[in-house]
Amino acid sequence: MLTDLGRRLRFLLVVVALGLVACGEPQPRGIPVETPQPAATTAVAVDPVSPVNIAHRGASAYAPEHTLVAYALAIEMGADYVEQDLQLTRDGVLVCLHDTTLNRTTNVEEVFPDRATEVKTGGETRPVWRVSDFTLEEIKTLDAGSWFSEEFAGARVPTFQEAIDLVKGTAGMYPETKAPEEYEALGFTMEEELVRVFAANGLDTHAGQAATPIYVQSFSPESLKRLHAIAGDTYRLIQLVGGGQEALLGGEGLADVASYATGVGPAIALLVEDPSRGHAARAHGLEMHPYTVRATRLPAGYADAGAYMRYLFDDLRATGVFTDNPDLFPRR
Repeated sequence: MLTDLGRRLRFLLVVVALGLVACGEPQPRGIPVETPQPAATTAVAVDPVSPVNIAHRGASAYAPEHTLVAYALAIEMGADYVEQDLQLTRDGVLVCLHDTTLNRTTNVEEVFPDRATEVKTGGETRPVWRVSDFTLEEIKTLDAGSWFSEEFAGARVPTFQEAIDLVKGTAGMYPETKAPEEYEALGFTMEEELVRVFAANGLDTHAGQAATPIYVQSFSPESLKRLHAIAGDTYRLIQLVGGGQEALLGGEGLADVASYATGVGPAIALLVEDPSRGHAARAHGLEMHPYTVRATRLPAGYADAGAYMRYLFDDLRATGVFTDNPDLFPRR
């Protein structure tokens, strides 16, 4: 017998499948499209008193990350924003996938056993299947759900356009430019393609973002600076901060971030290690969306994910949080 969650997931899979019948593929890279001009007042303001609920890779505790069913479930669970990590296919289409490779979350090794690239890591050579080595048509043949559970067999890697078609008007979008330097070396400019797709969907206007607010995030300061140069203040930009990037949370680093971004997204461990970092970010007028709260990996002393998120808001001054469990977000 299916659990309530199982029934909901089955229903969402059907809804998503029906919705895709009407969804066309995005315009391939290379077709001339006018780049929108910066619009300094386009981005929609956020109420800092009400922290935002950001579904990390969708409702990724309950469904395979970066699939349409995970995005749909996140919206049903009340997420304010749905995150999309972005990669580029060989033919220049933005797809939603966390890794630059297809190994972990698809059956690419079975479908394309002879298409691997050998890479050396830690003194060992291993095969990887890079997203950029495959066309969209090829990637669409892959199963992106079975690795999580057989219940999701047949789920596909969504294009960013498909994510927009699903999320637009029901929640905000929170894409990340992943490995932009790697794609730049291949001749792609991820930021230009992202801006083009947003504009094609009317999300470069105040009206568009009123219904579908947008943040764009990256670990790469250069990527965000390029995006700011292209689009001005059209989109709210979040500088992600991981281990080894602590300088970005210092005085000079925060002053620089404030010149091109509206906020920071630090690893929670960096804030716990030094709570003054969060207070300094807020003192610079920056929003702060730390990552990632998982109900199965809570620190000792917290009864549930909601209590831990309240600690981030009340004690560390976070204005939002990335979570695998958007249903457990504590509403004030």
